[in-house]
Amino acid sequence: MDFDFSDDQEQLRDAVRKWVDKGYDFDRRRAIVAAGGFDRAAYGEMAELGLTGLYVSEEHGGMGMGPTEAMVTMEELGRGIVLEPLTQTLICSATLQTHAPAALQAAWLPRMAAGEAIVVLAHQERAARYQLGRCAAQASESGGAWTVTGTKSVVAVGDQADAFVVPASVNGQIALFLVERSASGVSTQAYITQDGSRAAEVVLNNASAQLITLNGLAALEEAVDIGIACTCAEAVGVMDKTLAITVDYMNTRKQFGVVIASFQALRHRVADMKMQLELGRSMSYYATLKLHAPTDERRRAMARAKYQLGVSMRFIGQQAVQLHGGIAVTDEYIVSHYFKKLTQLDMTFGDTLHQLGEVSARMQETAGVFA
Repeated sequence: MDFDFSDDQEQLRDAVRKWVDKGYDFDRRRAIVAAGGFDRAAYGEMAELGLTGLYVSEEHGGMGMGPTEAMVTMEELGRGIVLEPLTQTLICSATLQTHAPAALQAAWLPRMAAGEAIVVLAHQERAARYQLGRCAAQASESGGAWTVTGTKSVVAVGDQADAFVVPASVNGQIALFLVERSASGVSTQAYITQDGSRAAEVVLNNASAQLITLNGLAALEEAVDIGIACTCAEAVGVMDKTLAITVDYMNTRKQFGVVIASFQALRHRVADMKMQLELGRSMSYYATLKLHAPTDERRRAMARAKYQLGVSMRFIGQQAVQLHGGIAVTDEYIVSHYFKKLTQLDMTFGDTLHQLGEVSARMQETAGVFA
């Protein structure tokens, strides 16, 4: 199997890496965190690169690209621990393009591709514990108009987004709706998350909504699987940069008159970190390649990939802190921010323990080993 990237994909990677290195350095990131964890100007710069339109068809002003291009992009954004929620844009643009009526697509996809509108997934609820089939929010229809009532938690840039993709129950089944933040009955309470990004609690009280699809659970699972693949790719970028920073530190930090990179025991730790990085990278590729597989196969693949990435993220983050010593947990030093990002990514779209349960529950009699 050929895992080489095309020239266009490498050019995309190069463009995103240059923007991260030159336009989104650590000082700018710190300023964005201090200002609330989201910068629409930075999001606009990503839109100028075409990143917000990766999954949007050319018909609607996007780039019409696919999962591999998204993976390449998210790896590079991970290297810069970029706060702006491109994963959410990819999720929602793909969901609208696949499941929404033509009128809804025409109203939102061109604006999303241009970076003029931000649409995010608002699916988490307090009692759900990553279980997509548990949904307390309720939707009702009257005279052809829909309203949604419920509370969604940890919604990315929830107080800044222009609209939300919201799952809600209709006669015992989950449907997906688009709810504008400016609609009556919508209120938000924002806060800063562990990695410095912005999120909010979103309360919907008979909020006006537009139906995306009544087959909401299948669409929601597909949306979350896109999110998992993007999160895995982003984690690879974060781990790659974390390892590089750690190696640079070991090549400059001296103890007993020599650089600590010369100590065999520490070199073994770095080798183990590299192994975990490459395990994570291979599973990220696996997740991306399985996004268009049949539903059961796709869901199994995402659980496996997210589990391995969780293991790798924990190991690399903890070893980076240990190899740096006390400086690694100070806010002034960059590694502490990479460590926090890895911790948060582990809990995004299902933590390691949840994904291990998913792998177990979806295991077939042959465990996928024998024909």
